[in-house]
Amino acid sequence: MKITVASARDVDDVLVLQKKYHVNSVSDEDRSSGFVTTLFTKEQLTALILGEEGLFIVRKDGALVAYAMAASWSFWSQWPMFAHMIGNLHTLEFLGRQLSMDNSYQYGPVCIDKSVRGTGVLEMLFDFSRAKMAERYPILVTFINKINTRSFAAHTRKLNLQVIQEFEFNNNQYYELAYDTSVPVMYRLLRESPPSSAE
Repeated sequence: MKITVASARDVDDVLVLQKKYHVNSVSDEDRSSGFVTTLFTKEQLTALILGEEGLFIVRKDGALVAYAMAASWSFWSQWPMFAHMIGNLHTLEFLGRQLSMDNSYQYGPVCIDKSVRGTGVLEMLFDFSRAKMAERYPILVTFINKINTRSFAAHTRKLNLQVIQEFEFNNNQYYELAYDTSVPVMYRLLRESPPSSAE
């Protein structure tokens, strides 16, 4: 598998994977394993790539099997959900620091094809994006819908993200989480539990 920062030529493949696992189109069988809730357009994904270098992808045998997004709050501010989160940043602390648009960024959505789940792809993709964004920001912030239990378990148990608050938006309940971007996830995981040769 190969992890890279996406380029404009990857956008069409990202759109296909996004649609496959969107909450409105994911199969009932796959829904319990996680889903994405926001549909991004080709233009928005292109802007994320060109303006933020914030789309990270995994390819296996040439096929795109996972992606993760990350960008400044300025980029995300065009969506009401993120505008709401921005408005509350100053009320939150992490690592002993008050959060702001300057010292934090928004990570996600993340989407991983079920064919590669459980193989370490989430950890590798998260760590790759973390390292890239750590050059600009000390703190990662994200949110997870409370009904998306698989995603919450993966990000808190596997990646050690910390819940900093719970909030409601548009009649949905969310966890808001944060992470210290100076901490390499893969190094910690390797110390705690060496991966099998299959990974």
